[in-house]
Amino acid sequence: MKIRFWGVRGSIPCPGPDTMKYGGNTACIELRFENPDRLIIIDAGSGIRQLGDAIVANDLPKGPIRAEIFLTHTHWDHILGFPFFTPIYIPGTKLKVYGPSTFEEDNLADVIGGQLAYRYFPVRQAELASDIEYLDLKEERLDLGDGITVTTKYLNHPVSCLGYRFELKDKVFCTVYDTEPFRNVFCTDPDDPSYDEAMAGEGDQVAAEQNQRMEEFMENADFVVHDAQYTREEYESSRLGWGHGTFEQSIAMAKRAGVKRMALFHHDPVRTDAQIDALSAKYCDAAYTGDAEIFFARESAEVEI
Repeated sequence: MKIRFWGVRGSIPCPGPDTMKYGGNTACIELRFENPDRLIIIDAGSGIRQLGDAIVANDLPKGPIRAEIFLTHTHWDHILGFPFFTPIYIPGTKLKVYGPSTFEEDNLADVIGGQLAYRYFPVRQAELASDIEYLDLKEERLDLGDGITVTTKYLNHPVSCLGYRFELKDKVFCTVYDTEPFRNVFCTDPDDPSYDEAMAGEGDQVAAEQNQRMEEFMENADFVVHDAQYTREEYESSRLGWGHGTFEQSIAMAKRAGVKRMALFHHDPVRTDAQIDALSAKYCDAAYTGDAEIFFARESAEVEI
C-alpha cells in the first residue's frame, strides 16, 4: 500500500504564507495498491482537486479512470472538493462513492450530488460524463475484491462518521479522524438534582466499551491517520463535544493499540506551520511516543507499507 496526503486540514481551506509547509487543503488521502492495481480515495475535501489533476495526467493515458471514494462523513470540509474533481467530467470514468448517510431522508447521492445544482454550481449532476455509483455504509466489513477488505467503525462525531480499516494480506491501514473519545453523557455529580446512579454507571460502562472498541479497531495497524486537532488544554477548555481529539489522547491510544506508525491529522485551520513545528518537537519525540513512529501529516507526504 502507498498512502499520499492531498489535504490535511480541518474545517475550512486555509491557504496562505503561514500554512505552506503542512498545507491548507482539507481532507483528502490517496491510497494505492500496486498489486493489484487499485486506486482508493478517502474523502473529497479541497485537496481532491489537485489529486484529480494528477490522475488525469498520469492515469488517464493508460485507460479509463477507475476509482473508489470512501467518505468518512458529509460535513462540508470533506466533500466540498468533489465538484472540482476533474475525472467526473471525463467520459469513461467509473467511480464508486461509499460513505455514511447523514440523515435518513437523504441518501448519499442526494447529499453529495446535491452540490451539483445550479443554486451552488454551474454544472448539474445529471450533466456529468462519468458513471458514478453511490453506496451507503454502516458498520460492516466489505470484500473489495483482489484480496482487499475494508472494515468500518462508527466514530464519535456530531453526525454519522466512519473510520476505515483497509487490509491486504498482512498489511493494515486505518483512518480514525473526526472523532473524540467517547464519554459519559449522563450527569455524574451526586449533588445534582438530575443525578441517577444507575444511569451514571451505565454511561461510564458504555463509554469505556466504545473506547476499547476504538483501540481494537486500529490494533497492530501498520499505519493510522488519526484526528488530533487540539491540545488537551484547548479541548477541555472549550472544544468538548466538537468531535475532534487531542494530541495526548491520540498518541496514548496508538501506544496502547500497538500501532507502528501514525500521522496526526485534521490540523486546526488557525494553526500555523511554526506552531505545528513546535508541537511536533514536543509530541513526536521518541521519548514521548515510545515504539510508535508519530508525525504531523503534511500535503504531498507519502507513506508506504
